[in-house]
Amino acid sequence: MTEEINVLALVKGEERYVFLFSDQRRAEALRTLGRYASNPDLSFTWYDAAVLSQKIRAQAADQNEPVASDAAVKPRFEFPANGPIDIGSLDSDHLDFDEFS
Repeated sequence: MTEEINVLALVKGEERYVFLFSDQRRAEALRTLGRYASNPDLSFTWYDAAVLSQKIRAQAADQNEPVASDAAVKPRFEFPANGPIDIGSLDSDHLDFDEFS
């Protein structure tokens, strides 16, 4: 029996981002999206990562295969929809900027 490979692609102008991953590697694919978004040398943005990660999770839900919650990228806290953010009021445990490195 052959293993199925999921293909997820993003076209940005002349650039092409193509992600290939198996069902067992969904969490790793999600982490890769975060690494690409945090790389200033790429045009891949956090918005791109959010849209593609939503597609990965939707596909898993369609197949009734949940993405491992401990390995998936999840927001640590919610930002207000608009207005200033008082970083001093955030718990320092929530400020982990090395999560994707």
